[in-house]
Amino acid sequence: MRHRSPRLLSTAALLTALAAGLLPATTAHAADTAVTVDFATAGGAPTHHASGTIYGMTPGGSLPQDHFFKDIKWHFMRAGGAQLNNGGYATSLAAYQTRWNSTLAQYKRTAALGGTFVLLPHDLWGADGTTSQGWPGDNGDWTQFDNFVTQLINDVRANNMTVQWDLWNEPDGRNFWGASQSQYLQMWSRFYARVRAAFPNQLIVGPSIAGQPNSSNTWWTTYLNYIKANNVAPDIYSWHDEPGDPVTDVGRANSTLAAAGLTNTRPYQINEYATLSMQSPGGGAWFIGRLERAGADGLRGNWASGTNLHDYEANLLTKNSAGQYLPLGEWFMYRYYGSQSGNIVNLVPGTGTDGLATKDNTARNAKVLLGSSGNTGTVTVNLTGLNTTSVVENSQVRAVVQRVPWNNGGAVAGPETISDTTLNVSGNSASLTLPWSNAKDGYTVTLLPPSNTTASTVAVSQNSGQCLDDTNLSTANGTQYQQYYCEGGYQQMLDLKPVAGRTNTYTVVNELSGKCLDVAGASTADDAAVQQYTCNGQTNQMFTLNPVTALGNSHDYQLVAVHSGKCVDVSDVSTQPRALIHQWTCDPASALSTKKNQIWRLLGRA
Repeated sequence: MRHRSPRLLSTAALLTALAAGLLPATTAHAADTAVTVDFATAGGAPTHHASGTIYGMTPGGSLPQDHFFKDIKWHFMRAGGAQLNNGGYATSLAAYQTRWNSTLAQYKRTAALGGTFVLLPHDLWGADGTTSQGWPGDNGDWTQFDNFVTQLINDVRANNMTVQWDLWNEPDGRNFWGASQSQYLQMWSRFYARVRAAFPNQLIVGPSIAGQPNSSNTWWTTYLNYIKANNVAPDIYSWHDEPGDPVTDVGRANSTLAAAGLTNTRPYQINEYATLSMQSPGGGAWFIGRLERAGADGLRGNWASGTNLHDYEANLLTKNSAGQYLPLGEWFMYRYYGSQSGNIVNLVPGTGTDGLATKDNTARNAKVLLGSSGNTGTVTVNLTGLNTTSVVENSQVRAVVQRVPWNNGGAVAGPETISDTTLNVSGNSASLTLPWSNAKDGYTVTLLPPSNTTASTVAVSQNSGQCLDDTNLSTANGTQYQQYYCEGGYQQMLDLKPVAGRTNTYTVVNELSGKCLDVAGASTADDAAVQQYTCNGQTNQMFTLNPVTALGNSHDYQLVAVHSGKCVDVSDVSTQPRALIHQWTCDPASALSTKKNQIWRLLGRA
């Protein structure tokens, strides 16, 4: 019997209940299905198992910007300088140094972001699938490899680094290990002994195979028997799911380790997951659900090459023609995942549908993230045990359903609210349905007390396509707003809070700073700055939403300051990023189809 830590037992055992082995489908197929969220069966707090990447930072480690990582609770990076030149240590010391310098820079950025760095020695050796070099121990000669290990250990020690040592990537394939398994096992023992002696408190990861662990995988069973016999078991067992299913594979890993007489006391690490076709809002959310259900740590696979491998947060981001990072739809699924707090509750998956559900009774919300492994059709979401949450009032609960679009793999400005309704609760239960027509889309369901009428939104200028933005992620009073590329961060997330006694009128609170949209000095003049300021309930912090029909979209509005009757406006009708926001006399309806710098599309408002 394998032993797991109490923390893992409380959450993973709960989430494994009723888990079917659902493999990612290659094409969508329609089948109406249902998921059930049982809020009465609760486990531990979310640990965001799935929020890691293989590579995804620029070689110098400076980009993408911090908020793209922080907003998704990112905490794992796996890297070693792959594809930055034509080789590594096996080619020349200079080639190794190029890769090492990037590795060190990415390590420092990971540490600054509070993440764990998984070191890839095979890339530093030069075996990255794009180069040609010998393998450690060829012809029985271990001299070059031993020197490489000495160099690497000295570099890690000199820079006071704490890493996880992923000793070699995909040794069961030909791209990263071209010699025999017997030679690999000799390498493993030599490398293992050196790392254990040099860094007894740092963790060793392996074998990071391309296949999955099961009793018919002779490479895997041979490896297990060897490490048992030679007392060289890794601290963390690892493999890749490209494709694969974390729930199925963790079950098979458990049984094969037990058969080999081995134990595991740490989370498994599925340190590359999701084929490129599964990297979408629906596919990403499905893997999030499966990794959390399995209790395994996951790092997203990276299907780019060359310098692109070292960018784009492993295909969560893209860039526009100006080189500005913009999120893909899947990034927003990870942002929602990062916002889930409190306790994980039991979610029973449906056909080709899985996800993660939480309740936070202190924050008074419950959140359900849902993904698809290829299925489409109507999905019924059954909500049970609602009496154990803090979201029910007078036998009712507010349910905000958002679709996160795939958008054919293009940039996405934000989730789209498809319904915001009040559900009747009977027998501590309620239900709703999702019209899941595209398997690559993802969905979220946020439950709130009906008295919470706040709507979270993103305001997109229909003149420029850019978002109303808290300039430079400021938290200071008096910061004038700007328009900026829709990056998806909390600096662009706005909470619309209804003003009592005023129709369709709101205070607008920035989710990053917690401060209110405000007309500076309560001015009534054209060109007065629209800024952020501590919320005070004055009329210069109240804005009426005036519907605009000129562009044929029901989510288009002018934001009219109550105290002045003037509109939130992009200065000089600019389409440039960082153009400042001010108030200006509201344009008449007849002018709005051509002059659109006062039209704001509110994506999160139903």
